[in-house]
Amino acid sequence: MTGFARVEGAEGPWSWAVEARSVNGRNLEVRFRGPPGFEHLEKPVRDGAQTRFQRGQMNVGLQAKRAESTVAVSVNVEQLNRYLALLEPMVAAGRALTPSADGLLALRGVLEAVDAEDDPQVRAAVEAAMASTLLAALDALKASRLAEGAALLPVLTAQMNRVADLVAAAEAEAAGQPVVIRDRFARRLKELAGEAASEERIIQEAAAQAVKADVREELDRLTAHVAAARGLLASDSAAGRRLDFLTQEFMREANTLCSKSATPALTAIGLDLKAVIEQFREQVQNVE
Repeated sequence: MTGFARVEGAEGPWSWAVEARSVNGRNLEVRFRGPPGFEHLEKPVRDGAQTRFQRGQMNVGLQAKRAESTVAVSVNVEQLNRYLALLEPMVAAGRALTPSADGLLALRGVLEAVDAEDDPQVRAAVEAAMASTLLAALDALKASRLAEGAALLPVLTAQMNRVADLVAAAEAEAAGQPVVIRDRFARRLKELAGEAASEERIIQEAAAQAVKADVREELDRLTAHVAAARGLLASDSAAGRRLDFLTQEFMREANTLCSKSATPALTAIGLDLKAVIEQFREQVQNVE
């Protein structure tokens, strides 16, 4: 779930750059930082992230800069008409000359300096362009995360294949557990009871212990979990949370397998299985 993206944009007197970063996280967390006056752009960022991602901690930063000269000059037509209306009788009576353009423009209030940022249309266009850049950065971040996921898939697949191999090895080793349990119990009982230990008693007690040590149910569940994990890895949908849950179920069955083991070989397989499952769990934290 790690990724990075940077997108730049400009509109009117403003230019900006957006950087979006993400790291692993169980749930989706989005943090936005923008320049003063643009805090409300956090909403489109959060909405855009929720439509694109399921998990991860994200930091989206907007750095903006306004051009130093953003002042535009305009003519106050209403004020100019007032001056002309006042001068018209004087010109008609010959008391004043027809005013020149430069003279009229020099009159107070005819020329006005307007900050481009104060124009609502300019401001709206800047904010819309910034929002578009923010969403483009999220798209680029998603592409970065997908590239990481594509590189991670062979690793996860290999680990799941290793789990399947260990389950098969455990199944083969577990098949010999009843004989091992019977021989161990018979040897111990004869040490304690001598010739009084009957074959029938040995068989009954050994059978009871073999039932307690039966790992068939755990092996069946592990096999089902492997199939489920492979299906999730082959899916195009977000599977991180479900894989995270599956690793817990994998580990539960592996622990039970070790606790029921009656042979050092089966215990060793169970420990190897737990090690691979833990490696798989660590990598799954990178999966959305």
